[in-house]
Amino acid sequence: MAAPPAEAPARCDLVIRGGEVIDGTGAPRRRADLAVAGERVVAIGDLGRTAGAVEIDASGRAVAPGFIDVHTHDDRLLLSGPDMAPKVSQGVTTVIAGNCGISLAPLRLTRRPPPPLDLLGDERWWHFGDFGTYAEAIERAPAATNVAMLVGHSTLRVGTMDSLDRPARDGEVERMRALLAESLRQGAIGLSTGLFYPTARSAPTDEVVAIAGTLKALGGLYVTHMRDEADHVEESIDETLEIGRRAGVPVVISHHKTVGRRNFGRTRETLAKIERARARQAVGLDVYPYIASSSVISIERIRMGIPVLVSWSVPHPEAAGRDLDDVAAEWGCDRVEAAERLKPGGAIYFQLDEEDVRRVLSYPHAMIGSDGLPHDARPHPRLWGTFPRVLGHYARDLGLFGLEEAVRRMTGLPAACFGIADRGVVRAGAFADLVVFDPLTVIDRATFDEPVRPAAGIDAVVVNGRVVWRAGASTGDRPGRLLRRGSGAGPSPSSAR
Repeated sequence: MAAPPAEAPARCDLVIRGGEVIDGTGAPRRRADLAVAGERVVAIGDLGRTAGAVEIDASGRAVAPGFIDVHTHDDRLLLSGPDMAPKVSQGVTTVIAGNCGISLAPLRLTRRPPPPLDLLGDERWWHFGDFGTYAEAIERAPAATNVAMLVGHSTLRVGTMDSLDRPARDGEVERMRALLAESLRQGAIGLSTGLFYPTARSAPTDEVVAIAGTLKALGGLYVTHMRDEADHVEESIDETLEIGRRAGVPVVISHHKTVGRRNFGRTRETLAKIERARARQAVGLDVYPYIASSSVISIERIRMGIPVLVSWSVPHPEAAGRDLDDVAAEWGCDRVEAAERLKPGGAIYFQLDEEDVRRVLSYPHAMIGSDGLPHDARPHPRLWGTFPRVLGHYARDLGLFGLEEAVRRMTGLPAACFGIADRGVVRAGAFADLVVFDPLTVIDRATFDEPVRPAAGIDAVVVNGRVVWRAGASTGDRPGRLLRRGSGAGPSPSSAR
């Protein structure tokens, strides 16, 4: 047992006793108690003389920083499902939202948004004309997790342009730059793009560079769902790196993968390219631990002939969860016609190679992001299972890396990449975002057949010093904060339960 800290308090708000502390830096685990006062860890060591108002016995358990989900679409979930059960049930304490060019702010609509913006909901949810209004809503009614927000390029385009199938004109670019700068001043941490999607496909590199040029002076970063993750994936990486260099900002490549059978194995080349680039500029990437992706219905993907599950459909909600080929057979048409009839809708695409997934997961600079879609009728299981799947299946069972390394990729690495201070580590003085889990039993239980199932082995989750998940259920507490780049917290939220 560790020696007692020099100034261990006699009483504090929370004591976690007897766990194996994995601190998020990659250092070896060590047995120690943790004391929490208010929002922060105040002591680590032998705290036998310290009493806690709440005590958690972590004997035989790991105690780690709360996980940071670096790739989410939780913009609306923070408001509509503030207990954040899909995330806290996995040990996630902070989410990065506004990815793939899609953010709920700044945009006000009176009509259904074009895909993929409709992944966040219909026009009833698009009423945040500026980022500050969205930030106020988050701070007025906090969620169970912290959140750091990106501003979506497609969101800016939809709010600024009368037609999306062309490059933005000079005046439109200036308007998007102004909206981005205002959003950054109001608490956003960067810009995201989804250059693959129709809402942004017509945007040339110069348009993105011009808008991203706003980021440097305000400390933002650039995060991208690249233009092509299939045949032209290497060219898309080159474009991403060029945008970062010309704008003078760090870049993060979202859900890195190589799509389609003829691109299986190409992660060898893409990771080598990224590694070479890291010697010249700041480059990060994230990955999810599955061979299937999920998004809106894409005829391009459906024409690839890969297995497809329908995840939601406005005109045919009864199709959710069904194989697209079965729907097409029932309707007496081909899969492309069936997909057209299902739109607007979403789908899950089995288009990745397991060896590529393992290769990206094994890359030491790869962070973990769920890319879960919380509003799909039958979501991809990554929404509920990503982090326990990495811990249980890939780290423990397959031995791709050790538990300390798995935790580092989910905590210390993303905190450093996204500029989130005093989180992602267990140390005295850091915010008390913590997860207690059983390293022998932690595992995802969500499947493609039953996607809404909490993971096993997550005992307790603490956000800003307050327990939000314990004994397999939400506590109802909602102490989350809006996080700004370079700062651990925004203004103090109200106490919401």
